[in-house]
Amino acid sequence: MLLPLLAAVALQQIDSSSPHRPPRTVASDERLAADAQVRIGDRIVLSSVPGGAGDTVVVSAFVKRSADPSEVARAEYRVRMHLDELQSLIGYGDRVDRFAVQSRGGAAADSAIRRVNAAAFGFQAYRSRDIAVETSRTFAVVSRFHRAIGVITIVASAVFLLCIMLLKVDERRRDVAALRLMGISAGSIVRSVMIESALVALVGSAMGVLIGWAAAAIVNWHYQALYRTPLAFAVITPAVVALAVSLSVVLGLLAGFAAAQRLVHLPALELITGRREPRAPNRSRAAETA
Repeated sequence: MLLPLLAAVALQQIDSSSPHRPPRTVASDERLAADAQVRIGDRIVLSSVPGGAGDTVVVSAFVKRSADPSEVARAEYRVRMHLDELQSLIGYGDRVDRFAVQSRGGAAADSAIRRVNAAAFGFQAYRSRDIAVETSRTFAVVSRFHRAIGVITIVASAVFLLCIMLLKVDERRRDVAALRLMGISAGSIVRSVMIESALVALVGSAMGVLIGWAAAAIVNWHYQALYRTPLAFAVITPAVVALAVSLSVVLGLLAGFAAAQRLVHLPALELITGRREPRAPNRSRAAETA
């Protein structure tokens, strides 16, 4: 009985090596992959200090940056990893600054917010869109500034259009006088000038839309390549085009009406000669009887 036990002890082997564990995987930022020339399947070392010892992981995917305005000017890289690996890397333990919970929206989101705020001490729940509004206040100010510039530009273009129509109509004062002498009514002349000014406004609006579209394309191409983001920095929407064209047509009609009214109330002789004819002063009836 003793001999078999001694043989078993002699033949037994103790495996002191740790079990083999395959390396974990991470998802790398596209900008990091482009700058560091990282490819799918490459092994990288994650460490809390540069050049220090860390865990070897395998790059399994690339993450594309989202079109978030609050992250445009940030130049840091991002790596998505497993939660336990992130905890061991940063040494933060079980504490978190903030986390996101996906809900079905509507009443479910409101109920979840109320329950978290009532039960979780030290935490405050917010909707994702509320956080986006808070972090995008700077962009809201920039948007108002651009809107103010747009209003000033529209007012200046209206004044410029009025000056052009006044000059164009003033050059045609002899034609207007000839039409008046032929018996054409003042209303017909005013309508023709207004139609012409509306056509000028439409042509100018079309050219402005084309120039704006080209400028927006150039701006987006430059800054998307500079910041490496899919965010659109300049957007021309159908609502903006409709507003600009409608304002242009209305202002063109008003400018044509003001320019035509300036001429149709002048006598035809003054329009032909270009000189103001002296008018006899009006005498009162009492002076005439005297």
